[in-house]
Amino acid sequence: MMAPRARNPQSVLFACGQNSVRSPMAASLLQRMFPQALYVKSAGVRKGELDPFAVAVMAELGQDISTHKPITFEELEDWEGLNFDLIITLSPEAHHKALELTRTLAAEVEYWPTQDPTTTDGSREQKLAAYRELCDTLLLRIRKRFSKVGAASG
Repeated sequence: MMAPRARNPQSVLFACGQNSVRSPMAASLLQRMFPQALYVKSAGVRKGELDPFAVAVMAELGQDISTHKPITFEELEDWEGLNFDLIITLSPEAHHKALELTRTLAAEVEYWPTQDPTTTDGSREQKLAAYRELCDTLLLRIRKRFSKVGAASG
């Protein structure tokens, strides 16, 4: 019993471990691509601190995520419910959590394995390179996955 609506989702939730790097970056990228067509949010399994490298790399693209406040699935559920057509998980723990939650939800869940740039050692420049690589990877995945969105309305 697959929900066909998730093929062209109206609402998308990106989820990762701490909602401090991967999911806010992905949410910002997607939101920027389809500001009117989609409702986009992000959440984490646990709550982290917003990562300054993530903020810096997104700023290079002219996207400001500096005001993002990491939140958990539970907080999001309390505040507005988890009424998403599609939940895209970017880490294994987020994927398990989403599958657990969607037993009672009609959301489709997709797992996009992504590198965690916070584990990169080295200079500031090497760290930034890892975040930029993540950003490029997310952008490509998002373009591919959401290529049909907005086509009908535009």
